[in-house]
Amino acid sequence: MEIKEKAMQKLTERGITIDDMAILVFESQLHYNPNLTMDECIDAIINVLGKREVIHTILTGIALDEATEKHLLEPEINKIIEDDTPLYGIDEIIALSIVNIYGSIALTNFGYLDKVKPGIIGKIDKLGKESNQCHTFLDDIVGAIVAAAISRTAHH
Repeated sequence: MEIKEKAMQKLTERGITIDDMAILVFESQLHYNPNLTMDECIDAIINVLGKREVIHTILTGIALDEATEKHLLEPEINKIIEDDTPLYGIDEIIALSIVNIYGSIALTNFGYLDKVKPGIIGKIDKLGKESNQCHTFLDDIVGAIVAAAISRTAHH
């Protein structure tokens, strides 16, 4: 299996679809571009997902979430990640590796998405808190993918 396909499989296993992310791009950019289509937003997400740095971030973040679920980390760090401790911040730092590819628009949108947690971002954040799954890294990675796609759309 190609590494990009593996990253997409991992997102799908965690309940994340391209359409879920594209909806957030569409909703955030429609005000600025009333002619924007969902197809353009889907294309932006697909483009972001094709970047090697993004693929590596997805695989790394989900691997850390899965290791936490299985209690494979040292107990102290496992608890911090499991609880998604607010001052941990490493989850955001890893997600910034995606955002940094797309500039200041992506950075500001990431901050907004991380704070507000709209759509699928809020859904996976809440699911992680209500289930046996850990989504500490995943919600930030999805937010970064959306923020990057917003930036890409704005630049085009």
